Amino acid sequence: MTARPPGGGPRSLGASLLDDVLAETLDPAYAQAAEARAAAGPGAAGPRWRGRVLVALTLVVAGVLAAVTYDEAAARLQGRQEIRAALVDDIRAESDASDELAAELESLRAEVGRARDELLASSTTGQRALDELARAEAGAAALPVSGPGLLVTLANAGSDADDDPVGGGTEADVRGRVRDGDLQQVVNALWAAGAEAISINGQRLGPTSAIRFAGEAVLVDFRPVTNPYEVRAIGDPESLSSGFLASPEVGALALIEETYGLRFDFARKDDLSLPAASTPELRAARPVTDVPTAPPTDPATGD
Repeated sequence: MTARPPGGGPRSLGASLLDDVLAETLDPAYAQAAEARAAAGPGAAGPRWRGRVLVALTLVVAGVLAAVTYDEAAARLQGRQEIRAALVDDIRAESDASDELAAELESLRAEVGRARDELLASSTTGQRALDELARAEAGAAALPVSGPGLLVTLANAGSDADDDPVGGGTEADVRGRVRDGDLQQVVNALWAAGAEAISINGQRLGPTSAIRFAGEAVLVDFRPVTNPYEVRAIGDPESLSSGFLASPEVGALALIEETYGLRFDFARKDDLSLPAASTPELRAARPVTDVPTAPPTDPATGD
């Protein structure tokens, strides 16, 4: 179907629709809204300004709240840092006081020991008691010792080349870590081989010493020791090494070393120094009543 224009030529419907679109570029709804605003006059702009003012006030209040929240958070952070610094200072002060008290205790203990030795050495009975006390202190590891011996080293397995050192993609095998049982086996094998004194990372072992595993740390007499673990044993190096290697505990540790990569080695040493163990706690005591007393002497004759 075609329509003829006034000029006389045929015209298609597509061209007519295109002319209508070009002639009416504004949507009728928008045109009606514009006519309504124009008919309302200048007073109709009031609601729009009130809305804009409300939006501005809302933004201002939000900004004030954000600033106040930030200030409070910063104040809390500063307060936490001040509290932490105060706690660190308190810990350091208490640690220094504890170290001073420990040093004073050792000094007083040494002074008491010297006075005791002087008094006991003045008589034959006292000298015998002093000799017995020295043997008891040696058995209780209450005296520092030095001499030749054996140095045994245990250490955790090293990290695998395939492990991710940053992301930690591969978890370390707990079986490749030195545990309390491993140290107990080494210590028992050294005692059985004839060791006279043993220490682990500077912690002297006594008759009541305990080796325990707590969380991620190995404790020796409730004091933590860290990897690597150096076990020092004083005794004849030849007999110590032969007896140590012949023990089944060492064979088990060698198998663990081969399987899980633990570091386990030992060396003979000509001079090792071991500190004294901590003073054992006195749990029981009784008075001595059967000590013979010397008869009184006559000051005039000396009999």
